[in-house]
Amino acid sequence: MNIGVEKVDTHEGITVKALLDSGVTGMFMNKKMAAKHRFRLQKLERPIAVRNVDGTDNSGGAITHQVEVNMYYKGHVERMRMDMCDLEKTDVILGMLWLQAHNPEIDWETKEVKMTRPRGVEKGKRVTTLEEEKMVRWAVDNKKDWKREEELEADHRKVDEMVSKRFLKWRKVFGKIELERMPMRKIWDHAIDLKEMFKP
Repeated sequence: MNIGVEKVDTHEGITVKALLDSGVTGMFMNKKMAAKHRFRLQKLERPIAVRNVDGTDNSGGAITHQVEVNMYYKGHVERMRMDMCDLEKTDVILGMLWLQAHNPEIDWETKEVKMTRPRGVEKGKRVTTLEEEKMVRWAVDNKKDWKREEELEADHRKVDEMVSKRFLKWRKVFGKIELERMPMRKIWDHAIDLKEMFKP
């Protein structure tokens, strides 16, 4: 689908082809295209490893930058951050975070995408990026822990006493509470039903 992408600093806009891909987690912009049109990039604190669909490492290496843009599509406007990646001939990829937030109506025969049932993103808000998704994973995954601040602080104090200062940036590896949590649920998770008579 064709979307408009506008720089937030100069308000210069271009029309690009966007690929909707439910097999991709975040939102991505081709870093060659971003360089060509001189988008202002923001460096990430830590690089994010990225793999292609076939499991191979992306030719552009880890994600080190992202860009904030205004995105326009048939009357729909939103501000979003996209991670920079080598996408070869694709300009922009809108993945599951965007699809879940908006739940667009897609007609596969006419290849038309309608924003008739937007949800999750209010005016002035934006969809989170892959980096932000990782940062909020703990809070989103385990709501019952939101009221355990005192217990968390006590756990962190205990870790601070036991662990050398140079390793404290990895405090969550040593903390008991963080280790108790389950991985974040994803829509593609599924049960593996075992046969009743099977014994491991």
